[in-house]
Amino acid sequence: MRGDGLSFSLPRWRVTRWLADPGYPVSSDIRGALTGELYGCWSVFAGGAINTVAVAAALALRTPSPLFITWFVLEVAVCLSRLVVMMIAYRRARERLATPTDIHILLSVAWSASVGFGVGISLASGDWVAASLTCISSAAMVGGICFRNFSAPRLVGTMILFSIGPVIPGVATSHEPLLFAMYLQMPVYFLAMTGAAFRLNRMLVAVMQAKRESDERARLDPLTGLSNRAGLIDALQSRLKGNAGGDRSFAVLYLDLDGFKPVNDTFGHAAGDELLKIVGRTLRQTASPDDVIARIGGDEFVVLAGDPAIDHALALGERIIEVMTAPIALSGGACVNIGISIGIAVAPEHGTDPEALLFAADAALYEAKSSGKSCWRLASAEANLAALRKIAGRDPTASSVASAA
Repeated sequence: MRGDGLSFSLPRWRVTRWLADPGYPVSSDIRGALTGELYGCWSVFAGGAINTVAVAAALALRTPSPLFITWFVLEVAVCLSRLVVMMIAYRRARERLATPTDIHILLSVAWSASVGFGVGISLASGDWVAASLTCISSAAMVGGICFRNFSAPRLVGTMILFSIGPVIPGVATSHEPLLFAMYLQMPVYFLAMTGAAFRLNRMLVAVMQAKRESDERARLDPLTGLSNRAGLIDALQSRLKGNAGGDRSFAVLYLDLDGFKPVNDTFGHAAGDELLKIVGRTLRQTASPDDVIARIGGDEFVVLAGDPAIDHALALGERIIEVMTAPIALSGGACVNIGISIGIAVAPEHGTDPEALLFAADAALYEAKSSGKSCWRLASAEANLAALRKIAGRDPTASSVASAA
């Protein structure tokens, strides 16, 4: 799988979309990753191009007939075109622009057709040295085709068919009965290698899906199913990157439960975990689908408001406080009353990086806690100063702000 972080465009044309499709449903992110794999393994591309151009050149020198010279010119033109298109694609991928994937796929098919053309004319020529050389070369290329392109098994099958398929008409015109054995060999070879490409593709997709699921789990809080700190930082960075133009703001709501420790101490950690799960579900129901909700440790939660309006963030804070001050029933018949304090920071006014925004929101949260709890406060210079004093005065508080960053 690609490890360079480059993203290549999906094919747009009907024929290239069909060739690149694995033949079964996959998610859009995996489809994009499969497309990127078609641009990989430069060594296999270079080895195949050098091999076929060298064979075509040798036979054009051995038999300088129009057909062999045409094949040599065709090989050079196709291989150079593929090289140029791949270089353009890599440059545009680094610049995050659309890449010529459709042309890249069609040139791959054109290259395999050129190889097959050389096989056909060599067998038809009756020159068994030429025929042996081209047949061995094309058979060797099948392995490279399968290894380099199995992220698109339909493309693999098409390229194999074009590269060794001309063996059939070539044998028919060679008038050599012994070569008729290839009528059995070539179909078996084609089916075996194409089938291998489909099996390798299934394995690749399974690995990609497992990696995606592992990455998702690494960004989720196992207790509540909300985003964890890593997921929150990713979401913040994504929002800030989208806000680079300065035409869009968003709010960060830093939440801390009021009265959680007495519940934990009175009813036990199991009850505390249940309460945190209930809070997570309540936040999901209260926030909008575009809001990102995270539990970043203990009884601290963060909400990234999807609506850019500050009024929306303040109204959301009011709703969260209202629902969280209602009695909460735990399993076993216990009913607890807690509250929630909220600090609110707004990008880009209160920060242009995740650490600054979380620091400002945590400072506002401290002000809300100092004001009697179960209320919200908007980040301000005074709140930031209070947070700095708090850090200087007590280590536990300092660790809280540091963890928020």
